Amino acid sequence: MASTMPDMSMPTDSSSSSMSMPMSSTGMNMIFFTSTTTPLYSSMWTPTSVGSYAGTCIFLILLAISLRGLSVFSYLLEKRWADCERQRRYVVVQGRPSVAESVNADASAKKAVLVSERGSEESVRVVSREVRAVMPWRFSVDLPRAALKMVMAGVGYLLMLAVMTMNVGYFLSVLAGIFVGEIVVGRYSHADEH
Repeated sequence: MASTMPDMSMPTDSSSSSMSMPMSSTGMNMIFFTSTTTPLYSSMWTPTSVGSYAGTCIFLILLAISLRGLSVFSYLLEKRWADCERQRRYVVVQGRPSVAESVNADASAKKAVLVSERGSEESVRVVSREVRAVMPWRFSVDLPRAALKMVMAGVGYLLMLAVMTMNVGYFLSVLAGIFVGEIVVGRYSHADEH
């Protein structure tokens, strides 16, 4: 029975660079390799020299740094939107208990003494507003959130495609960019947890 698989033997001629990388029958690289002429995203973006390969790697580093930056920016926006929601003022509807009645009935309210600007002491009750598990839908929050998440997904997929070329330089560039991005902006995404 004859095999229908194409001959995958490696050519010994060094002038044939198209088959110098180990490939499976699908044409996709299955192991990491080092080559300075690996296309990135399309055949139009194929480095032709060591300098253009280095430029491509620098691009991938910057792209990975931008992904970390976008992630931190998203975290800070979410925090800001949650703070705005907590400080939002609402109108009390007639027939509902007043704020004073609600505060007096609130078991989580704590009694405290407040010293006013004039120096007089007043007895007050400190309450915190219930934080909803899900904020209401708002154009000013949900549309920017969706756009930002879409951009983050696009950048993430571009980085994934670079790694999927199985080029060691591209892979290490993505890792280096994530590392540098975390060093530069990572502390802002978890500042309130320390």
